[in-house]
Amino acid sequence: MITRALRQPVPRAVRHAAGLRARCALLAVLGTTLLAPAASAGAPFPASAAQGSLVRAQVTPRTRVYLAGQALRVAPDGAVVFGIGRDEHGPVRLETITADGHREQVHIEVTPRDWPIERVVGVPPASVEPPPAIAARIAREQARVSAARERDDAREDYRADFQWPVHGRISGRFGNQRIYVVDGRDVPKAPHSGMDIAVPEGTPVLAPAAGIVSFADADLYLTGGTVLLDHGHGVSSNFLHLSRIDVRVGQRIEQGEVLGAAGHTGRASGPHVHWGLNWFGVRLDPLLLLDGAQPAASTPRR
Repeated sequence: MITRALRQPVPRAVRHAAGLRARCALLAVLGTTLLAPAASAGAPFPASAAQGSLVRAQVTPRTRVYLAGQALRVAPDGAVVFGIGRDEHGPVRLETITADGHREQVHIEVTPRDWPIERVVGVPPASVEPPPAIAARIAREQARVSAARERDDAREDYRADFQWPVHGRISGRFGNQRIYVVDGRDVPKAPHSGMDIAVPEGTPVLAPAAGIVSFADADLYLTGGTVLLDHGHGVSSNFLHLSRIDVRVGQRIEQGEVLGAAGHTGRASGPHVHWGLNWFGVRLDPLLLLDGAQPAASTPRR
């Protein structure tokens, strides 16, 4: 069944995820594995995909696509997208129905990944083991973020080639099990929900793809300065621990424009950018959307 990282509530598109049936009114046979960048728009459904992948595929126009019995949004030209969570074991099964009523199904095998343990030191103890009042605040704030991730626009900004939001060392990887060291004790927490990139405080954070700002708050307890950028069809990026936010909710942002500045607000041991990727509530690995190498730094767009 489709599962999510960090035990988030299952999104509308993957509820009751068992017995998924799939049809590909495809323009080519099944192929490719999503272990590097996700398949580009226009490609058929892959034969396999890695845990944490955003799957971008193509069916014939006017084809309906179902995952877990729920209809996925399909673009006018047949582009469709969905996410495979960190703990999904597959196979993922989709059902598609063409305009003339023809049904077919396809199984996508899920490629497992290793999830090393990361030990984190130097964060405020109350952010790891919060007292009841702070825990209640965290729950309220995370509920607001989760609500923003349910946005389901027809925009297709997710089809772009994503770019690095900053240029720096990867200091934390998606999916790794986090253990926080508090007063000499190991405190296990949920797996890491994104990719951390270590950069100096104040480094401009650029939009990796275009989108609409769906959430912006400079003072969340765990994540500090937080921005969500919605790329359409349930795909969104989140940027955490920002020292400054330069955008507002509802604002249209183009790829390469400045969202804010890197920092270490909230539960952070040093300045960095946490870049998370979601398909609704399913947490995904943004590194899989990139070509593996950081391009030369470019001038931020403002």
